[in-house]
Amino acid sequence: MEESGFPGQWVWHPQTSGQSFRVFPLSDSTATIHRSMSRPSSHFCDLDPDEDPNQISLDEDIEQQAIQTLENLNVVFLSLAASGHFDYAKRHAAVFAMANILILTLSRSEAFLRLLFSLSVLTLRGLPLPLKTAATSLLQSLGGVHSGCGVSSLAWLTYALIMTIHHRDEYSKVIVVVASTILALLCLSCLAAFPLLRHLHHNLFERTHRFTGWSALALLWAFVFLTISYNSSNKSYDVRLSRLVRTQEFWLTLSITFFTVLPWVTVRRVPVLVSAPSNHASIIKFGGGGVKAGILGRISRSPLSEWHAFGIISDGKEGHMMLAGAVGDFTRGLVTDPPSHLWVRQVHFAGLPYLVNMYNRVVLVATGSGICVFLSFLLQPCSADVCLVWVAKGIEENFGQEILDMVSGFDKERVVVHDTAVLGRPNVAEMAIKAVKRWKAEVVVVTSNPQGSRDVVEACKGVGIPAFGPIWDS
Repeated sequence: MEESGFPGQWVWHPQTSGQSFRVFPLSDSTATIHRSMSRPSSHFCDLDPDEDPNQISLDEDIEQQAIQTLENLNVVFLSLAASGHFDYAKRHAAVFAMANILILTLSRSEAFLRLLFSLSVLTLRGLPLPLKTAATSLLQSLGGVHSGCGVSSLAWLTYALIMTIHHRDEYSKVIVVVASTILALLCLSCLAAFPLLRHLHHNLFERTHRFTGWSALALLWAFVFLTISYNSSNKSYDVRLSRLVRTQEFWLTLSITFFTVLPWVTVRRVPVLVSAPSNHASIIKFGGGGVKAGILGRISRSPLSEWHAFGIISDGKEGHMMLAGAVGDFTRGLVTDPPSHLWVRQVHFAGLPYLVNMYNRVVLVATGSGICVFLSFLLQPCSADVCLVWVAKGIEENFGQEILDMVSGFDKERVVVHDTAVLGRPNVAEMAIKAVKRWKAEVVVVTSNPQGSRDVVEACKGVGIPAFGPIWDS
């Protein structure tokens, strides 16, 4: 029996397979197997106390650094422009605003991110581990790029509007009104994105962010056409396509529009089969072929109102599915009122789980429904050798036999399943560290509730093991 570091008694825990078992410890105060009492959590796994939604977690410091770096860089350029030391920026402040808007659009574009993450996996896989972990941290900070460029675009638009008003003889009143409206819409969008408001009223944030963005984009086209075609000498407009296509403003706005519209042209209403193994989770099945390991997708009942992202489970061959924990109005509705059709975006996107493919040996740690995004690494061949640690409450009762079967049949060293309803609350961070040593893994990737993810990542980093988890405020 290997050393565990836990005091107390031991109990054999069947690993959902007749030949696969693993030993788990019981505390000194517990001599029998019992059902644990737990607090509710986002993954119905009794691991986290009450959460503070404003608490910084995991690699959010890197995201904050990205925000500060971009804002500081823009402040430098803006200061040079305002002081007369950067004449081009002074005359083309709107171009700098549009460039920031294009970058923030790319940092949230599902198609662009899929390409970026795929290229990263292809080109960085052979690099030394420190470079790969640095790249992973950088790719995780794209939320900071989005926020930093968003605030910076407001600064440049404000400066551009001030310069327009200062040189009002060269512009029409309509141009000033359009520019002011764009600025007001983007200010409203940024206000709606404040973390506290976004956590408390997420649907309001999503709708405000979307519709103010669309409105601002439409007005941006009007602004470009008006400013390029306006003749200040005779106070008239002369719209010529040949003149437009020679301007940076036109191509920047066209690029922003392309990456904004692209996900929407792939939206389809598709038939789905939704089953609920319990009141705590639902399984959504789709046709349409297999999906690579580590890919996520979005679904919706009302595509203009809200979208919800979930990890995709697939064997890479026929069809795919999602596992959704019933923790919000939308996911609870999948259990109580299962739909026959859902709206989907056919461009699936890549996130942190996809970067598992960049490494050679990885320990995947999941609690509750967080298992969904990792199951594909067991069900289909992939470039990384993975070891899975799954901690959840009432596994068969909450997730059903189908999910249970997916983790069965694997060697006990590769798949560790801990049911907290039977075995009580474990030290997940310690389980992860032991799995790394046993598996000789390069890195740990965890998906759990905020506190659970934070505990695992900080514990692993504390002993020199690279570890990554979701950035909840990105």
